Order: sequence, then structure tokens, then C-alpha cells
Amino acid sequence: MYGAIEAGGTKMVVALGDDNGQILKTARIPTETPSDTIPKILEFFEGNDIEAIGIGAFGPVCLDKSGKDYGRIGKSPKLPWVGFSWKEAFEKAGIPVAVDTDVNAACLGEVIYGSGKGLEDVIYITIGTGIGVGVYCEGNLLHGMLHPEAGHILLPVREGDETLGSCPYHKNCFEGLASGPALKIRYGREAFELTDRDEVWELEADYISKALMQYICCYSPKRIILGGGVMNVRKLFPMIRKKTCEYLNGYLDTAELRDMDNYIVPALLDGEQGIKGALFLARNAR
Repeated sequence: MYGAIEAGGTKMVVALGDDNGQILKTARIPTETPSDTIPKILEFFEGNDIEAIGIGAFGPVCLDKSGKDYGRIGKSPKLPWVGFSWKEAFEKAGIPVAVDTDVNAACLGEVIYGSGKGLEDVIYITIGTGIGVGVYCEGNLLHGMLHPEAGHILLPVREGDETLGSCPYHKNCFEGLASGPALKIRYGREAFELTDRDEVWELEADYISKALMQYICCYSPKRIILGGGVMNVRKLFPMIRKKTCEYLNGYLDTAELRDMDNYIVPALLDGEQGIKGALFLARNAR
């Protein structure tokens, strides 16, 4: 039996599951301060003989397992959580933990159980309240000096798009131009209220495709998986595939890129990829 936590800015999804990724029990706990939230999480796990807990956390978070700050949150906009250590919090309760980013956990879930199954080089992109990218490279999640923050790559702004962007750090980054909040700034409405406006999704597909072209050149993934609330607008997929090919402009020629319907694909796990990935992480808890 393992525990899993998908730590989000508004809620924590907690679960009990087995080593086959089967979720046996789950709950949602509001994300408040650590002193309010952690006791409720511990109460959920209390009385269950769990081996370890896997955590997919909002970042930035230290992922260096050899460092003293492993599992500690850095300069997050979620100010009450800055400096909080997932490792220390659960060590006090005698529970080993494995920590990664929320989007890396979701990427892992899709690789083990979903659209990336059987592949060793995959990227998973969530496009919703923010934009995050999980990179699975040669059979491992990519960390580097911290972890990829590929939602913040800078993109050329389409001529005529005068949106200031939703990111407080970079007005023309991928997240600033194409996240759910960016759509609301640009059009004054939520994404689900704009589904009948083709010009909205043509521009959205354009920005997403500009980003994918760069990820293809930099990471060379064998599949790209798109998830998050914005990607529930399914008519985006054929538009993104077409525009990504246009931006690549014939420069790369691989079997994968000749089969775009199976190269740029939707997530399969109905929103459970993060919690399933966290369950899998727990196997490698320290």
C-alpha cells in the first residue's frame, strides 16, 4: 500500500493505492497554510499501513535527493509554502517520501499507464491555469539543476495580438500567451465559454504549435501528450498538428512526425495522471 499527494495551489488530491497504480481511496483537501493542510493530509493516511508517499508538488521545489533541501519549496507565489519541506513534514510521522513536480508526476502517470506507455522519450504538457511541461528522457524524468520550467519559453507574439499576457514575469512566454488566464485576459471570458469562436482556437493553436516546434527540436520526444483544461477543446488537436508541421517546415523527417495523429495526442487518464504518477513515485521513496 502506498500514499500519493497531488499538491495543487487550490487543492491537494490525496490517495491510497497499490503497486499496480490502482487507486483504492481518494479525497480532496483545500490548500491552505501548511499548518492547516498537513494535519488533514496525515489524518487521511492515518490507520493505513503505507510503505511510503509519492508527492507531485507545485514548484519550484528542490529535487536533489542528495541535498539537505530535497523536497523543500522555493520562491513560490504561494507565499505560506515558501521554505516548506515535504520531506521533513512526513519524516516526523515516520513516512518515507519521494518528491517531484506536479507536471513530472503527471508525465510519469501517462508514461506508465497512459498515452506514453512503452516509450522512453515523452513530453507531457498541461495547459490550464498555468502551463507546465514534464520531460521523460531515456527512461527517466528530467531534472537538471532544478527542473524544467518549459512553460516559460518566450514566443513570438502574433501580429495584432495586443494581449499583455498573464505571467507576471514574462509577458510573452508560452504560459503568458496561451494559458487559461491568458485567454480570459484576451477575450474577457473563460475558455469553456469560447468554444464556438474559431478565431480564438486558431490563435491558441498557433501559440501552442510554436512551443511544440521548439520542444521537438530541443528534447526530440517520440510522443507529445497534451492535457489540462484548455485541451478539453478537442478541435485544437488537428489544428496543432497541422501548424506544428508548418513551423517545422520539413526540417525534420522521422517516422513519428509522418504520423502526427499518433505523435501529438491527448492525455488518456481522465485527470488521474498526476495522482497515479505520484503513486508510482512512492516506490522510490527514500
